[in-house]
Amino acid sequence: MAHIGAERFVPDSRDLDKLSTAARVCRGCDLYRDADQTVFGAGSPGSTIMFVGEQPGDQEDRAGEPFVGPAGRLFDRALDAADIDRETTYVTNAVKHFKFTRAAGQKRRIHEKPNCGEVIACRPWLLAELDAISPRIVVCLGATAAQALLGTGFRLTRHRGERFDLGADGDLGHDHSESVVATVHPSSILRGPTDQRERAFDAFVEDLRVVRDLASEAGSEASH
Repeated sequence: MAHIGAERFVPDSRDLDKLSTAARVCRGCDLYRDADQTVFGAGSPGSTIMFVGEQPGDQEDRAGEPFVGPAGRLFDRALDAADIDRETTYVTNAVKHFKFTRAAGQKRRIHEKPNCGEVIACRPWLLAELDAISPRIVVCLGATAAQALLGTGFRLTRHRGERFDLGADGDLGHDHSESVVATVHPSSILRGPTDQRERAFDAFVEDLRVVRDLASEAGSEASH
């Protein structure tokens, strides 16, 4: 089925409470039909750093909050290791509803990657969050988030940990000048081989330290 997109549901406001309330009744794509609820972003309105994941997972969908499941707990641990306080950041997802499938006869909901049409349909919410937060640094967690902001040609394996600029009036159609860093989604560490998780976690922390240093530089520039 064709996606109508979220544009008509996004209010002419950049107040996060109003945006979050409006997103609860979004029907921009069909994912709302099966998900428990919309999972909007959460965090400080004046955040220097904005993290963007792919979509809420099973526990996020039930709780109505982003990054509270197993991947969220690993994310918190990595932030601590990188000396980033999550309370001073904003965390959201490129897609606001949980997309899942079920094996025949099973109740367990299994994550299913959102398709390009679903990502595009939900992008007006992400752009509204960017406008509302005005972060200095956007961190894309995983390929889906990176391609939502940097284009479908972006390859995480080639550009992981590098700094990019969103630029003005580019593919987003908005005037954004944030720095963007792409790294893996914490769930990919949990899905990886057990004997490689420690190394993968350490590499993730190193990417977050790049973000921390960029945030420190942005803070220094703002104070002068």
